[in-house]
Amino acid sequence: MKTSEIIKEIPLANSENGVITVAVLQEPYGKESAPVVSVGVWLNRAGGEPDWKIHVPKENVDALIEAIAEAKERL
Repeated sequence: MKTSEIIKEIPLANSENGVITVAVLQEPYGKESAPVVSVGVWLNRAGGEPDWKIHVPKENVDALIEAIAEAKERL
């Protein structure tokens, strides 16, 4: 059964009600599928589903963190 645990909700800069959520999603693709990190972006948190979302397998989390840190340095 798909369940999620929100780890953090971050206010989305330059928006009134936007947020970024980081969660762990269990069985995202059906019974016994591997858990993923789910990142959702809402332009307005009042909506039910995020405007954008990604699911990142555990094996890719470290590389994603490194890439985001490198992108931050280039801003």
